[in-house]
Amino acid sequence: MSEQIADRDETMAAPPRPMRFTDQGGAEVRPAGLLQNRFVWAAAVCVLGIILYVWYSGVRAREAAAKAAAAAAHRSVPVSATAAKQGDLNLYVSAIGTVTAFNTVTVKSRVDGQIVKILFKEGQMVHQGDVLIQIDPRPYQVQLTEAEGQMARDKANLVNAQVLLDRDQQLFAQNIIAKQDLDNQRASVGTYAGTVKNDQGLIDSAKLNLTYSTITSPINGRIGLRLVDIGNIVHATDTTGLVVITQLQPIAVDFSIPEDDLPRVTNAMKNLAEASGSAVMVSTGGELPGASAAAATHNGLPVEAYDRDFKTKLAMGFLLTTDNQIDQTTGTIKLKAQFPNNDSTLFPNQFVNVRLLVDTQREATLIPTAAIQRSSQGSFVYVVQQDQTVAMRPVKVANTQGEITSVASGVQPGELVVVDGTDKLRTGSRVAVQLAANPTTPGATQ
Repeated sequence: MSEQIADRDETMAAPPRPMRFTDQGGAEVRPAGLLQNRFVWAAAVCVLGIILYVWYSGVRAREAAAKAAAAAAHRSVPVSATAAKQGDLNLYVSAIGTVTAFNTVTVKSRVDGQIVKILFKEGQMVHQGDVLIQIDPRPYQVQLTEAEGQMARDKANLVNAQVLLDRDQQLFAQNIIAKQDLDNQRASVGTYAGTVKNDQGLIDSAKLNLTYSTITSPINGRIGLRLVDIGNIVHATDTTGLVVITQLQPIAVDFSIPEDDLPRVTNAMKNLAEASGSAVMVSTGGELPGASAAAATHNGLPVEAYDRDFKTKLAMGFLLTTDNQIDQTTGTIKLKAQFPNNDSTLFPNQFVNVRLLVDTQREATLIPTAAIQRSSQGSFVYVVQQDQTVAMRPVKVANTQGEITSVASGVQPGELVVVDGTDKLRTGSRVAVQLAANPTTPGATQ
């Protein structure tokens, strides 16, 4: 009895053993539900770990962004800025033009003969009347001698016929000769007089041929490459010339502008004509609005010629005239400008960029065009404030001409506007300013 009680106590004190299941062969078999529970718990732990990792990474990223924003707020952005100025803005109409000569002459021979002298060098500047080529004059000198000899003979015959006519008139008055004889002698005098006049024409023709045998320049200009050599035989009927001379001073530039710009040009021409006709403007030496001295003298709008890159000014001239009709196929009208070209910068058939001054905006606030920024709300600029931060300032653009823009509102003269480095700026950004070169504007003041 005591042994049974001891076994019972030992059984109750021992922990319960898990139930084991065996198959018919005695192998242990685990329940399927137990395995599934373990997989679910493992997956839950993994998901929880991923969630914790993502949350922790987000916290770290937000902390890094906050630190970067704080550092950026205290770091200065390097920018280039320039001060707005007050001055006059010239407004132009731009076009592509072609340099053309007012006169181009192909020099040809007017007589037949052999070239014995060439008195010019290729590319030489010549003046009207300079001797260029000498054709052998001897054949024409011989013709002149023959014509002069024939004229001397015919003059002698004329004098003799006149003496006979005087005598016959006396004999006829005495009724010694018939009227028919007097008339015949009078006709002889007329015939010899006509012969003498014809001889004078032959003499003049020979002298003219002698003059033509010395070929001179008909205009002032530059000689091109010569087309003949010494010893060549030339004829008056030759289609090929001897040399080409082109006038370079003054020279013209032809260009076309859209028909929409024609009213601006005509109004500017009218205003300039009225201003140049004012006695006060001329007598006191006052300067016409935007006009050069040459333009004021010739009553033409100032025109500037630039190179292909539109960077180097080649020459200054004035508008000479406009065409009398608009080209319907292109919707443009042709204009011609004149340039003194004293330094021979412009060359015939050269392509140039042309700027025609049509108006001048007075006392405008001027800033570089590079400072203008645009958004869906309109145009704006970044203005540097006294605390070395920038403020985004909306502006109203009045006119733009190349690198310079006039603004009607938003900026005051003297304020610094950012022209480079705007892509990294926001309102309130701290900046390190480096003054940039300001495009030069005649008459602009800070």
